[in-house]
Amino acid sequence: QAQLVESGGGLVQSGGSLRLSCVGSGFTPDYFAISWFRQAPGKERDVVACIDNNDGEIIYPDTAKGRFTISSDKARNTVYLEMKNLEPEDTAIYYCGADQSCWGTQATVDFWGQGTPVTVSS
Repeated sequence: QAQLVESGGGLVQSGGSLRLSCVGSGFTPDYFAISWFRQAPGKERDVVACIDNNDGEIIYPDTAKGRFTISSDKARNTVYLEMKNLEPEDTAIYYCGADQSCWGTQATVDFWGQGTPVTVSS
């Protein structure tokens, strides 16, 4: 059974950094694109980064460019999200999801992790 497990969230001060991990099991990483999403209280879930393990394509929305870096270790079936210069507005539950490409939508995500909370204090 395919599964994703996120970790690395926590409480950090404004301006700080965190590295989130998304560990996969039960599937071959080469065939999937892994995206990081976040959902703040009372808001919709939005994508913050995506990496396609098939061809290495990486995509960031404008809101994440420069502060977030996604990377993949296929041997460990793990995708990381490095976040720096964190702001209180980055407070959210961070999820990873597996899809066939980075150009899908949340409706096309094949399976999700359970999420890891990030809280940025001012």
